[in-house]
Amino acid sequence: MENKSHALAAGIFVIVVAAMLAGLAIWLTRDNANYEQYELSTKDGVSGLQPQATVRYKGVAVGKVTRIGFDPQVNGNVLIRIAVNEQAPISPNTFAVLGYQGVTGLAHVQLDDAASPYPELPPGPSGLPRLPLKPSPFGRLAEQAPAILGQVEEATRRINQLLGDNNQKLLTEAIGNIGQAAGNVSALTKRLDTTVQTRIDPALASLPALTGDARQTLQSLQKAGTSVSDMAAGINATNQRLAAEGGAIDQITQGTQALTRAADALGSNTLPRVTRAADELSRTARQIGRAANSVSDNPQSFIYGAGRIPPGPGEEGFAAPGGAR
Repeated sequence: MENKSHALAAGIFVIVVAAMLAGLAIWLTRDNANYEQYELSTKDGVSGLQPQATVRYKGVAVGKVTRIGFDPQVNGNVLIRIAVNEQAPISPNTFAVLGYQGVTGLAHVQLDDAASPYPELPPGPSGLPRLPLKPSPFGRLAEQAPAILGQVEEATRRINQLLGDNNQKLLTEAIGNIGQAAGNVSALTKRLDTTVQTRIDPALASLPALTGDARQTLQSLQKAGTSVSDMAAGINATNQRLAAEGGAIDQITQGTQALTRAADALGSNTLPRVTRAADELSRTARQIGRAANSVSDNPQSFIYGAGRIPPGPGEEGFAAPGGAR
C-alpha cells in the first residue's frame, strides 16, 4: 500500500511539473501584438518557405507566414498569407520578395519599400489586401539558367577549339619564339653593358675635370660681370656729371651759342664793312694805276706838272694824228 502511495505522489509531482513547464512555455511564447493579414501571389516556386517562417521588414522581424496554398484566381500561382505587426510601416510603396538564409535553403519573406508607389492590387476571395511579390534572385537565376547554360556550352566549345592540336602547336612555337627573343634580349643587354663600361665610363671619369673647368669659367664670368657692373656705374656717374647743370655739356652748349652770336655779328656788321673797305681799296688801286701810267707816259709831269690836256676829237684845236704828218 505504501508503494502505491509513493507512486501516486510521484505521478502527481510529474503532472504538476509538466503543467508548470507548459505554462512557462506559453508565458514565454505569448504574443500580445496585433497583426494584420496580407496575401502574396506569385508564379515562381517557393521552395524552402514553410508556415511559421519569419516575415522581415528591412531585416526586422515583424510577423510570420500563416498559410501557403494555391491562388484560386490565377491558375498555377502560389498564394502566401502572412501576418504582419500593425506597427510595421506598410505603405503603397511596400513590396515583398523571398529571401534565403545561408546554405540551409530556408526562406523567409522580406518586405521593403520602392522609390515610387505600386499600383494597388485587388483583394482576393478572402478579402485580404495583397502586396506585390517580386521574383527572388534565385528565381531570376532559374529563369536565366537555360541562357546561361547555352553560353557556357558555347564558351566550352570555343575553348576546345582554342586548345586543339593545331593551336597547341602554334602555342608551343610561340613559346619557343618568346624564349629565343628573351635570349636575344639578354645578349643585347650584355653588349650594352660592355659598351657602357668601355666607352661611357671613361667619359664619366672625365666629368669631374670638366666640372672644375666649368666652375672656373663661371667664376671668371662672375668677375667679368662685376667689372662690367663697376664700369657701367662709372659711365653712369660720368654721364650724370656731363649732363648736370654747369657741366661740360652745358658749357659746350653755352660756347656754341656764343660762337653763333659772334658769327651772326660778324656776318651782319664786320663783313659789310670789310666789303666796303675792299671796294675803296680797289678804287684807290685803280687810281694809283692810272697815276702810274700817266707818270710812265709823261715823266716830266713830276717837274712841270701835267700841262694842258690836248683837245680831243670835236674840240677846238683838235688835230688828227695822221693829218699832222
